[in-house]
Order: sequence, then structure tokens, then C-alpha cells
Amino acid sequence: MDLDIVFLGTSGSVPTARRGLAGTLVRRGGDRILVDCGEGTQRQLLRSSVGLVELQEIFLTHYHADHYLGLPGMLKTFALRGRELPLTVYGPPGLKDLFGVLRRIFGKLTYDVELRELRPGEALERGDHRIFAFAVEHGVTSNGYCLIEEPRPGRFDVETARKLGLPQGPLFGRLQAGETVELPGGGSVAPEQVLGPPRAGRKIVLAGDTRPGREVLEAARDADVLVHEATFASEEGARAEETLHATAAGAAELAKAAGVKMLALTHLSNRYFGPEIAREARAVFAETVVPRDFDIIDVRFPERGGPRLVKGGALGKREEADSHGGDGSGGDGGGPRGGRGDSDDPELGRHPVGARAGGRAPSDAAR
Repeated sequence: MDLDIVFLGTSGSVPTARRGLAGTLVRRGGDRILVDCGEGTQRQLLRSSVGLVELQEIFLTHYHADHYLGLPGMLKTFALRGRELPLTVYGPPGLKDLFGVLRRIFGKLTYDVELRELRPGEALERGDHRIFAFAVEHGVTSNGYCLIEEPRPGRFDVETARKLGLPQGPLFGRLQAGETVELPGGGSVAPEQVLGPPRAGRKIVLAGDTRPGREVLEAARDADVLVHEATFASEEGARAEETLHATAAGAAELAKAAGVKMLALTHLSNRYFGPEIAREARAVFAETVVPRDFDIIDVRFPERGGPRLVKGGALGKREEADSHGGDGSGGDGGGPRGGRGDSDDPELGRHPVGARAGGRAPSDAAR
């Protein structure tokens, strides 16, 4: 089953010309789960190859404005299109109070919206996978979310099955599903006779806004992909501590300790370019990428190569992909290759969006 992560907004606190506010779409099979809905998220979806699909579930990590201000407009758009399909919105405690205010903005809807407040440790069981909330450290009630698949059956040994007298066909599938089957000529074959050891499912973790805390570390252990914020570089370590945000190096240290396969850094302050953040993180944890808007991480099974970054993979047909270099922030689907920077980014050392001449941009709001 396909599993990927579409980055719709990768800027922190304020948008830039190239990065929108927080919005991440998880696609698993036919499921579409939006995590956070910053201002402009519906337009990002419309610009993308995904389109503004009738999402059935939206998860909010916390209630700072840059993570939910796009929600009222999206809900209203769905209503204007005559939507009837119910929608469930999940979030930490306080969600119902938030909607008490937002309803004045989006008004009457043509469909039902169910609000479900999730506390750390609560899980949504989905049969072959589950989604659970975990606490993060951000100064306000906040959740991170982890999607973890159940273990898969081991590899099916076709040669052994044939030697045991099994005809190729439906019996193979039943054995792979864990069922003992009867042989046409008598006798039976148990799954353990033809299956190798169980194989782990995939695990992705979206931490939201947080400092690199123990709760994130425990949730992220052995994850295929950890999506973690990196609002600041180490030069602003004191500011990161003050606002309960993370530095690129701090997130990389956590990823290394957790044994994740890939770290994806988002929520960048507008004072930084992707290459700066990528270089700092990769000095600690080499398998770090800094996605740009419309990049995708394809979360493949380990035997198929593991996670890989697909730069510009969600750009719509009418959108022209920017040419990217090898900094892991946007094109050829390869892994980390060192921070050469984007070929189209302003030269490092020049002023990023929002920066003032002669210095860095003003300090970000404590979000």
C-alpha cells in the first residue's frame, strides 16, 4: 500500500514568497489526512496535483494561528460546493472552544463536522494501522501525531509451498493472511511453513511545533520518517529555548538518538534558507532533508529502498517546478547529498525574505 507525505506549507509563523504556512497531507492508500491547516492551505491543495479533495479527517497540532487560520475558509469552500460528506476534526483539548469562535466566521455548513479532542496516549485504531497522539513541549496544549502500521506477514516462499503440494492460486493468499489451509489431496499447511518472519510496518511521526523533548524522542523511535520543526539555527539557540521551538541541530540530535531513517525539517523561520538549515542538521544526522512546498516523501517499505524525497512531486500540471539543487529542499527524488543549496535560491549571506539590510529579520513571535 502506498504511503507518502505531501508538504503543502513549510514556513514558520509567517509565509514567504516560496513557503506557505503549516499544512501537511498524509496519503495512505485511499486515505487523505491533513495535519494542520495554515492560512492558504486550500489554495496550496488547488495548486497541487492533489486538488482540493473532500478530506474526511483533519488533525490540528495546536491552536496558534499559523496552524489553523486556513480552516474556516476551507470549511466554507466545501459548503459552497454543496458538500454532504461528514468531516472529523481532531485536536488537543480546547478544540471545541476554538470552533465556538470559528463558527462565527464560516457560518452554516451543508455537512456535519465532528470535533474530537485527543489527549496524549489516545489512539485511533484503524485495523491495519493506528494513529496516536503524544504530548509535545510548546508552552500551550499541543499534540504530535504518529501513524504506525501493524506488522506485515513474512515473505511467502513459493518453492516451499509447491513442494508441499499447494496449487498456485487463492490458497497462497489465505496462507499469507495467516490462515491454515487444507491440501486438495489431504493434509494441511500452516502459515509458518511457508512464511518468513513477520516484517515491520511503516511508521511516520509529525511532531508539530515543539522543542526536542523526551516525548517526541520516544514516539519517534525507529520511525521511517520524523517530520520535525526547525524554526531556528543554532545561532538562535537561546531564542529557541525561550519560545519552545527547535534548532536544526537540536532536531537532528533527537533524530539520531531515536534511530529514524529520515528526518524532514519544516516550519523554517523566514530568516533562513533551506541550505543553511540542511547543512547544520546534516553535520549531526546525515539523513536529513528540508522539503519545500509541494515536495513529497515517498515512504517505501525497507525492502523497496525506504523513504525518499521526491522534489516538486505534488506540483500541479499548470505549475512549473523550480529547478532545485541537492540541499534536500525540493526535485529528483534522491536522498541527502550535502548542502550545495538551491540553484535558484538567493546566494547565502544575502537577505532572506523579511530580513532587514544590515542584519537578520526581526525575531519571530513566540508561536
